[in-house]
Amino acid sequence: MEKNQLYPVFLKVTALNVLVVGGGNVALEKISFMLKSSPDAKITMISPMYREETIEKADNAANVRRILGKYDASMLEGKHIVIATTDIPAVNLKVYNDCKERSILVNLADNPPYCDFYMGGIVTKGNVKIGISTNGKSPTMAKRLRQFFESVLPENIDDLAEYLNKYRDTIKGNFEEKVEKMNEFTKGLVGDVKNKIKE
Repeated sequence: MEKNQLYPVFLKVTALNVLVVGGGNVALEKISFMLKSSPDAKITMISPMYREETIEKADNAANVRRILGKYDASMLEGKHIVIATTDIPAVNLKVYNDCKERSILVNLADNPPYCDFYMGGIVTKGNVKIGISTNGKSPTMAKRLRQFFESVLPENIDDLAEYLNKYRDTIKGNFEEKVEKMNEFTKGLVGDVKNKIKE
């Protein structure tokens, strides 16, 4: 059986420079997804044309810059993450190859073999964030799982995270002792979540 070998991380895209190549529906989907999770993400877009909805979304965001023109490898200067969304396979492949030469993380939308990362489902409630991946197999399943977790996680879960953060600061001892005490203190949470799911 195939296993999902992706390593999940949460990127501070407010401190990284993202390039989106394309200005159509897929570009709109990708920037909307990123801005929903990180409203202050630093995004540059390059495309010879933009859909009206894409223009509106980009222009209403704090740190999104649109450039009208064709992709060129010089656009990669200073970029950390690149997402190619055009409907021209040759352009997307050029973006991929240019990024690989420069060790820049790249995602060719809807083309898993040419992705260093996937943009999975995300559930956010305050400081609590859950990432969901199907290893690029089924975005629809990731969407349904996101909806499920949004419905079962209590609205006040962020209050719990804040409380646990304050409690952690009061614990005495070395790192291992603190971890052990936090594990003991929070082990009942698993049962609470299971009971919530059964309801």
